Amino acid sequence: MAEKLFLEVVTPQKAIVSEEVEIVVAPGSEGEFGVLKGHTTFLTSLKIGTLRYKDTSGKERYLFINGGFAEVLPDKVTILAESAERRRDIDVERATKAKERAEKRLAEKRENTDLTRAEVALKRAMHRLNIK
Repeated sequence: MAEKLFLEVVTPQKAIVSEEVEIVVAPGSEGEFGVLKGHTTFLTSLKIGTLRYKDTSGKERYLFINGGFAEVLPDKVTILAESAERRRDIDVERATKAKERAEKRLAEKRENTDLTRAEVALKRAMHRLNIK
């Protein structure tokens, strides 16, 4: 049986996850990283992506993470996310519409369109849809 570590995923609005887990895999700004109990301590920023973890029953769980920071300690991982959603809480219809809007803005290439904002919106929508 794998040793456990504690995972906390917190947004400015609420705690999303607060439980013992076997492993955490997160979208670090420099690339994806995995954490098991006993990992070296570090801090890193997070990019938009999917946070995966295996709960104590061995079931793989998925969350959409909209950037933030991770603190890794030997027995705990704390994720401070700008926003986060469990896979079951993602509104697929809303994400699909957001993806379509962003794609339309990028295709039109209007002078007053904030392309960076549209690209980030597209990335968020695609990540939400890919973990569904």
